[in-house]
Parts: sequence; C-alpha cells; structure tokens
Amino acid sequence: MNGILALEDGTVFHGKPFGARASACGEVCFNTSMTGYQEILTDPSYKAQIVTMTYPLIGNYGINRQDVESWKPHVSGFVIRELSPVVSNWRSDLSLADYLIENAIPGIEGIDTRALTKKLRVYGAMKGFISTEGVSTEEAIEKARAWPGLSGVDYVKEVTHSKPFLWDESGAESPDFKLVSGISTENPRTVREPLPDADIPIVAYDFGMKYNILRRLRQHGFKVQVVPAGTPAKEAIKSKPAGIFLSNGPGDPSAVSYAVDAVREIVNTGIPVFGICLGHQILGQALGGKTFKLKFGHRGGNQPVKDMESGRIEITSQNHGFAIDPKSLPGEVSVNRVNLNDQTVEGIRHKKRPVFCVQYHPEASPGPHDSTSLFREFRELVKKH
Repeated sequence: MNGILALEDGTVFHGKPFGARASACGEVCFNTSMTGYQEILTDPSYKAQIVTMTYPLIGNYGINRQDVESWKPHVSGFVIRELSPVVSNWRSDLSLADYLIENAIPGIEGIDTRALTKKLRVYGAMKGFISTEGVSTEEAIEKARAWPGLSGVDYVKEVTHSKPFLWDESGAESPDFKLVSGISTENPRTVREPLPDADIPIVAYDFGMKYNILRRLRQHGFKVQVVPAGTPAKEAIKSKPAGIFLSNGPGDPSAVSYAVDAVREIVNTGIPVFGICLGHQILGQALGGKTFKLKFGHRGGNQPVKDMESGRIEITSQNHGFAIDPKSLPGEVSVNRVNLNDQTVEGIRHKKRPVFCVQYHPEASPGPHDSTSLFREFRELVKKH
C-alpha cells in the first residue's frame, strides 16, 4: 500500500499502486461515468488533473487502440476503487495498468473514492499530489500545496497540435461502426457505415480537441481543416471557410486571451461559428462575457440540460471546471440552455449573428447521444449563411 494521494488541505489517501511508477501534481476531480475510462484518460481537457472515477470497478474491458480521443493520454494521475483483475472484451488490445505504464501515468486503487468524492463536493476541487514511488506523507502534502493550480494558467498550448492538418482525408477514421450480424468473414473492427461527401469546408480551432468531435463533423459532411490554438483570425479565414468550429480544451478560459481576440475578430466577419466546452467559454468572452471557476465542476455522462427554446431536456456528457457568468453577457446574447442541477449556463446564442455554442459535449464518447443533432444544426446554419 505504498501509493499515496495527498490533498492541499492535508487529507491523505493510501492505496495500492498500479500503472507507472511515477509522481505528479494536479487538480483532483471526479467523474461519475460508469464506462469510458479510456476516452477520459485521453481527453485533453483533463490536462493537469488527477481523475477519480466514482464507479467502483474500472478496467474490466481493457484498452483498445481505436477509441482514443487524442494523440496521447493527458491526465496527471488516475484514482479508482478497484482495478478489475480480469480484462475481457473482443476489442481489447491491452490492460488499463499496462496502458498507464506505457504512458508514464501513476494510478492508485483501493481508495475510498466515495469519501474522496464527498470531500470534493463539500469543499471543492483541490490541488493534489499522487505518487506510486513510496513518497512520505509529509512530502506528498507539501508538494500538493506547492503546486500553482489551474487558475490563470494556459494549458491549451501544451495539448494543441503544433501544425495545421486536414482531418481524415481518406475517410477511414470517421465512419461509425456497423454492427455485423450472422456469420461473416469480415473483421468487425473494420466494418463501418458509409460517409457522406465532405462538401462544406470549415476550419476547426484545436484548443485540445477530442477526436470524436472531428469524427462527428466529418459524418455531417464537413471537410475539416484543423488549426493550432494560436492561429490568428486572418490566417484561419484566408481559405474562405464556410464556418468556424471552436473545440474543447483544458484549463482556465481567461488565460487564453489570444484565442478570445481571434474569435472576436472572426465573429465580426459574419462567418457562422459553433463552439463546444472551452470553445463555448472562449466564444462567451469574445461576445463580452466573463467566466468563473465552479466549485467542483461537471464531469460525467448524466448531466441534465434544458433547451430553453424548445423545452426539451437532454442528458449530456460534460467535462469542465469553469462556466460563463450569465450576468456578464450583453443584451444581444441569449442564454438558451441551462443546467438543471445548478442553473449554470450550458448554451448561448447571438440574437443577430450566426453564432452559438454549448458547454457540454454533443459528440459524447463516452456518454449519451441526446445532443448529436447540434452538428446537424451547425451544418444547417452554415448552409443558410
């Protein structure tokens, strides 16, 4: 039991180490999803965070090479109640423990994740330190307290792709899986649904983009040119894209002022814009709003959101620790979606310009697909303008 997780308030949890022999600092947060640990590990929005899974048994279906959401895992550490001793799934390529070893990420099991989650809910997300290297309690607490935290730090520059690229030119990465029934000689891993023509060119800003967002955009007929987070507005629009997409990403949205400036300039051109998660927060700032840090954030696949325009309730997948202050938004911007748990802003729309965004993840992965239609809405908006 030489694995340790220390919080800045002096609380210490001891457990059994798995994964890499390593140590790391990060913000300790929790995710309520029952499945999807692989997608969570590889979501760039978790950069500089130590993720706790509330579901008690993790690792039972292993890891496969197809369902990754980025070019590498980005979490600082992984905390679970119990690591499954058996890996059983026909798509599995390796175990969760081996995957963490491969990517130098420390994990701890045997933690009372219920107690840890209750503490974070009561006192808020905390700075933490995780180690599987036999670090003493005193040193672990000291390191947790010394870590600067997320606020005011730009982590986007550490996860964005460094060069622009055209997503999935061959059409091999984006199709949905097609279920194979009956006797077949085909490899079920490679049987996919057909893709529509990529007939609408757009530019997607990569602030730490999940690959399933790119898959969904391609499935809706977009030809997606991905550009790094620091790309100036003039550079992004020089190819005359029909729309601009703003991706998810990690850290404090107020720390990426360069992105806010670029998006403000793009909005003023009249090009249709759609944002998700950090892209939502950046767009909110570009329209005149401000952001604030949530107590413990929204992370999981069961967040209820109300569409104020239709009255429809969506169960959504979310991963964010900051939100837009609705009182800071100007009159020409309407809040059209709210979180039913805490009434925070989940979506905004400009009343005059072709601009909208949501705080949650309509592409899911993992999570429910209630909100997939937002990609179709973006396509219709682009076609209209």
